[in-house]
Formats: sequence, structure tokens, C-alpha cells
Amino acid sequence: MQIATQKDGKQLISLENRGLLITNYLVGALPYRIIIQQGISPEQMHQMLDALAELLVRLHLSGFYWGDCSFSNALFRRDAGLMAAYLVDAETGELLDELTDRRREFDLDLAHTNIAGDLMDLEANPGLPGGLDPIDLADSLVERYTNLWAELTRTDVFDPEDQYMIEKRIGRLNELGFDVEEMEITTVDNGKQVRMVPRVVEHWHHKRKLASLTGLQVQENQARRLLNSLNRYRITLSEQEGRDVPLPVAAYRWTAEVFNPSVQLVPNNLKGGLDDAEIFHEILEHRWYLSEARHADVGMPYASKSYVENVLKKR
Repeated sequence: MQIATQKDGKQLISLENRGLLITNYLVGALPYRIIIQQGISPEQMHQMLDALAELLVRLHLSGFYWGDCSFSNALFRRDAGLMAAYLVDAETGELLDELTDRRREFDLDLAHTNIAGDLMDLEANPGLPGGLDPIDLADSLVERYTNLWAELTRTDVFDPEDQYMIEKRIGRLNELGFDVEEMEITTVDNGKQVRMVPRVVEHWHHKRKLASLTGLQVQENQARRLLNSLNRYRITLSEQEGRDVPLPVAAYRWTAEVFNPSVQLVPNNLKGGLDDAEIFHEILEHRWYLSEARHADVGMPYASKSYVENVLKKR
């Protein structure tokens, strides 16, 4: 890399035989050290491990070898009460046509070592939530990864008349946030049984669905929560109008009549770095608690105002 200074004081950077990747700033994302130092619960610590394990699985499914998976090389962001993890240092990474099991297992072993080291540093100062053990946590990441990888890549064998098993498997994968592009289906045992292998593609089934309906760009778990709210609104709307309201129509009205008015009631100075989708998720949670206490639905306008006064202003 060469840097030259012009007469006006501006610097020109010349890259020779180098690649340069420029990405958008990830609003609301933080390093693991800051999140833990600010104070988190043991449950949130496990959510971070879930997020990192899922990130590593997704990368491996796409043929990407990380080579240095760790808490230090990732950022974390709230996602409807859970966590989402993002790779931020790919210097050791390789995108391959096919990632062998040996390379994948080596990557996972490196992740185990790095994460144990990251957490040991924090165990000394300021300490891990609930006195959690760093080695146990690193071991649990391997277990989470292994279980998720098995769910996404295993082969199912069933009787030919049990075709519903295909839809059941696809539905379970969709619930995990993965889309199935195609399936390899072959007969075994002289046609007496069927073997199914799903081909999972890049993730965020719910995120893409919500974006196509509303234009909202959110995280996967946020999208699940918002789609549930949209579907509930569609049912109510259909009952009120005495007809089946098309989903695109309901989505347009839900955005204009439910989502936007709710988040617009929240002053910007009280959001604390939370995006609108996370704010809406928290309003939905607050509405549920209020409705449970009153044994009746309090509605979104009341829940939004109460959320501002009784949650955000006291946070």
C-alpha cells in the first residue's frame, strides 16, 4: 500500500495487488468484551454462544473456512431478545468450492481454543456472569455447532407412503431460519424406502419474506416476531371486514397502522441505540405483560405509551 499527500493536504491511498472490501456500518453491534463488561445474565451469555455457533455453521454451509473463529473476531447485535453474530475479521478466511469435513472440524477446534482463551481473559477481569466456567462454555459451543450441523445436513430415510415427512423436515428447517433450495431424493432397499438429503441455502427465510411484504430490513428473529404480529393483524382485519384480506394488503396496512405509529411514539433520545424492529419487539413484550395483568388485550397504542413511560424512561 502506498500513501501520497497532495498539495491540498488530502491523502491518496494506492493498493497494489490487494483487494479492498467496504461494508456498511453495523448499527447497534458491539464487541463481546463490552457486552459482558456492561453486565449480562448467564442466559444472554448462552445466547451469544448460540449466535456464534449458528454463524460458523452458516459460513461452513456456504463453503467458507474462517480459520480464526473467536469472540474477538465477531460483533454481536440484539435480535428480538436474542443475539445475532457477525464476522468482522476474515483475514484468515478462504471461500472454497467444497469445505471438507477435515477442514470444517479443524475450524471448529480452533474456535473452541480461541473462545476458551477469550473467556479466560474475561474470567479474571471483570468475571463471567453467574460464575460460568470458560472451558464449559467453549465445550458448549462445540455441542451447539454439532447439533445444528446434524439437523441441517443429516439424511432421512422413510417409507414411500410417508411423503409428509418431507414437508415436516422442510418446516423444521424453515423454523431455524434456513431455506431449502432443492432435495436429493433416491430410493433404497429396492424401492422400499426413500432417502432424502436437503440442500440448505443462504439463510433468513423470515427476513426475506418480511422485506418483500413491507420493505423493512431487520434481523431474522425480529422478522419472525414482526411476521407474527402481521399475521395476527391480518386475522383481525379479515374478521372486521368479513372477508379474507390478501397478505400484501394486510402488510401495507399493518406497516402504516401498527408498526410505524408504535415506533414513532418513542423519542429518539430514549432508544439507546436500539433499532425500530427491536423497539417494536419490546413493545410487543410489554403489551403481553400488560394484557396478562389485566386479563384483556390493552392494544398497541396504550402499550407503546406505557412502554415509553414505564420502561424506557426508567432504564
